Amino acid sequence: MPYFFYFLAATLLSALFTPVVKKAAFRFQILDIPNSPRKIQKHPTPLLGGVSVFLSFVLVTAGYLLLSRPDFNIVPFKFFLGIFSGGLVLLVGGILDDKYNLPPRALWLFPALASLCVVASGIGVGITTLSNPFGGTLNIGQVIFGIKLSALIMWLWMMGMIFTTKFLDGLDGLCSGIALIGGLTLFALSLTEHINQPITASLAVIFTGAIAGFLLYNFHPASIFLGESGSTFLGFGLGVLAIILGGKIATALLIMGIPILDVAWAIMRRLWYGQSPFKADKSHLHHRLLDIGLSQRQAVLVLYGISAIFGFTAVFLQSMGKLIALGVLFCVMVVLALALVMIYKRQHPHIPDLFDKVDEKAQK
Repeated sequence: MPYFFYFLAATLLSALFTPVVKKAAFRFQILDIPNSPRKIQKHPTPLLGGVSVFLSFVLVTAGYLLLSRPDFNIVPFKFFLGIFSGGLVLLVGGILDDKYNLPPRALWLFPALASLCVVASGIGVGITTLSNPFGGTLNIGQVIFGIKLSALIMWLWMMGMIFTTKFLDGLDGLCSGIALIGGLTLFALSLTEHINQPITASLAVIFTGAIAGFLLYNFHPASIFLGESGSTFLGFGLGVLAIILGGKIATALLIMGIPILDVAWAIMRRLWYGQSPFKADKSHLHHRLLDIGLSQRQAVLVLYGISAIFGFTAVFLQSMGKLIALGVLFCVMVVLALALVMIYKRQHPHIPDLFDKVDEKAQK
């Protein structure tokens, strides 16, 4: 019952905050203007949706801490401070970028600082071993050049998750919906017998509720977008939850597997053509689904389905099973990419190398 209450409270707050945030975005002209071929919406759309998600999450979490009085010996209070401060850094940086369109090279700064907030609070740094799917454990407690290996791994993990959801935010409801699936998966994992962590279950269900209230306005046709603050905060939240759960990185990888592989390919492709890895284009998987004739809703639902299948499967798998599932996920990504190439080339035989090159208009 308490979990349902936290979910409902976060959902209602987010649903109430979002119209207010929309008005503020119009008032201060923080809008996504469809002024380039990469933009697929027809009208200027308010950004700042991440503000309502963040505020709902923080307020309901604060209420949970006051009312439930969780055991801080299990999850220390400083962990919550690390989550709040890191989210606030992303919120400020995201609003600045949405308003002033910061250069791509500057966009790593706020995620880096937010990830440092997590590391400084001690989240995950105390994890000295990770499960080895081939048996035993992997030791990450060593100190290398004065830096604890676990701290470095956690910082890199947070950066990876933040940028995954940042690049994923390309279609109405895509990023928020997959993050919602991720939150539900981690909530379910928290309740399993071998995990049994009510604190992380509460955090996950609050996080999910905050996204659900916003998704009411963000699903196609979206009346508001996440913006930079929202797209980065969702990856930040998933990354933190996976760490607090005891380093359930493989589970998060299965949830976000397709987006992570897509982002990795996009970064390598941009570097190959001498572009900034942060420069946006229309060469992501979700754009390719549109290219072959799927509607925005259809493309989003396809990716929802893949994330849900692999995510909820991970709840019931042990380490070796997750490793096998990751291998299957990689094969699914390869097959899906090849299928899209074949379908598109049949539909457009005059453009033989569309999937091999970055969108030419985006390069100019």
